Amino acid sequence: MKVMMTAARAALMAGAALAASTAITVHAQSAAAVSPGAPPAVHSRLDDIVKSGTLRACATGDYKPYTYRRPDGQFEGIDVDLVASLAKSLGVKPVIVPTTWKGLMDDFTAGKCDIAVGGISVTLDRAARAYYSSVVMVDGKSPIVRCTDVAKYQTLADLNQPSTRAIANPGGTNERFARQYLPKATLTIYPDNVTIFQQIADGRADVMVTDSSETLLQHKLIPSLCPVNPDKPLQFGEKAYLIPRGDDIFKQYVDQWLNLAQKTGEYQAVVDKWLK
Repeated sequence: MKVMMTAARAALMAGAALAASTAITVHAQSAAAVSPGAPPAVHSRLDDIVKSGTLRACATGDYKPYTYRRPDGQFEGIDVDLVASLAKSLGVKPVIVPTTWKGLMDDFTAGKCDIAVGGISVTLDRAARAYYSSVVMVDGKSPIVRCTDVAKYQTLADLNQPSTRAIANPGGTNERFARQYLPKATLTIYPDNVTIFQQIADGRADVMVTDSSETLLQHKLIPSLCPVNPDKPLQFGEKAYLIPRGDDIFKQYVDQWLNLAQKTGEYQAVVDKWLK
């Protein structure tokens, strides 16, 4: 009887061990099935750029000193040089994709370029459709007039008069400013942002309100035109680059490249090349 009890107990113990082993095996298999393992790859425009070997940058080519399309079709300016620097850091070739201020956001969101540059002001409506890089430059709106009229146009109230012949380029923040803050002035929307300042110099318009940096450059190019209080702009403004919305990887890369360019002096050297 004792031998039979011992054999029965041994069988029970063996069965329990087998059941436990099976349970452990099933649990291990189940755990393996739900284990996340390696994180899924996240797609970024950064990978596409490196793979294609080109960095496509949308630019209007009509906004000195940021981007200007020469008569031979080549682009030059502050942001053209900086795009070349960004492309070099990635080991790719820079390609400028022409656009217009009116079509800028549609071209960008349609994927015609990887980044948009060229003195682009930071606005909420643009921020709703794309990411912005870190701020490239703080640059508010200031008037530019004939130097003989500087004393006449010192304030926004001076500008907003029926006798003022204001002029602005279409589709950007300059037109928006003029329509919002100069409703009493006579406003002309002039399609060529390259020759628009000559309209003031030739007496066909009195004032244009644009970014302070542009007023300083235009004074250098056309000495008869003078900025009005460029160190005290009428409206605060910032400039940055457009990056595809939701692409945090590409934005982080651009921001870090820009941070290094600013900290090492490369950025300022490019700015000084065009403004001094």
